[in-house]
Amino acid sequence: MLEKRSRIVRREVSGVLLLDKPVGLSSTQAMAAAKRIFRAEKAGHTGTLDPFATGLLPVCFGEATKFSRFMLDARKSYRATLKLGEISSTGDTEGVITPQGLVEVDDESARRVLQGLQGEQWQTPPMYSAIKQAGVPLYELARKGIEVAREPRQIFVYQIALISLEGARMVIDVDVSKGTYIRVLAEDIGRLLGCGAHLTDLRRCGAGGFDVASAHTLEALAAVEPAQLDELLLLPQSLCAGLAEIKLDAQDAKIFCHGGWVGGIEQLAAAAGEFAIYGADGRFLGVGEVAVVPGSGTRLSPTRVMALDNGKTGEMTQSL
Repeated sequence: MLEKRSRIVRREVSGVLLLDKPVGLSSTQAMAAAKRIFRAEKAGHTGTLDPFATGLLPVCFGEATKFSRFMLDARKSYRATLKLGEISSTGDTEGVITPQGLVEVDDESARRVLQGLQGEQWQTPPMYSAIKQAGVPLYELARKGIEVAREPRQIFVYQIALISLEGARMVIDVDVSKGTYIRVLAEDIGRLLGCGAHLTDLRRCGAGGFDVASAHTLEALAAVEPAQLDELLLLPQSLCAGLAEIKLDAQDAKIFCHGGWVGGIEQLAAAAGEFAIYGADGRFLGVGEVAVVPGSGTRLSPTRVMALDNGKTGEMTQSL
């Protein structure tokens, strides 16, 4: 007689989980683990962390996935540990390490180099990255010994500060724009110091107004009673906290939620752009874009709309 096996029943749940990603897992693997714990039907993460890196990884469930791009585009902060005097084929501990030069660096020279890296600059993505060329991730080509040309990207280093310097070990805090590779930044620091450098530890401390101090580990989540899990989620609109808000009356809210544009927005929005849209009752409706249409005035058009039964909903269910 065959023994019946338990089967997990996926459920509809919407919200944002602040996950503290552990070392050794890719962002996709960490997201999948959180998805299993919540038994969520749909999930996505908001910015890749390398397997050797830890820290804040906002995970979106259900309706929140519609607004994940706002977190992808957000500035992010990290604490990075560098090993001076060595370089790595991958820019971190997972590559081939090669001694590079004598380390003769003091706090003053380190701070001078770091200060020079602040501001707008162009950065060439590393070969060991998830960027695709002709549909193939660059890291797959790199593992085969193939190197291809990469287009430099414009980034911005808002702040970079020296936390400590002990011999060949340097710890820094950095606050950067989207698309910035801290591994490349570490290599630049080593080159400018004349001794080479690579990352030995990287932790994402913040992203888009969220802080890792509020994040949950996978171990902690696994210990939470299923009925209390949803209490740990932030509302989907937390991803849109950086947008100005527009409130619509009941009639205009109905039009917006059904994909129609709303006119007469001049009194609600002072400028064109994207806004977080709410109903008169305070219910989050989605994100809309205000634009001036020649001859027709200002219009609000929906870009991403919440389902009518939005929110952190869904009951944990399990069957045998």
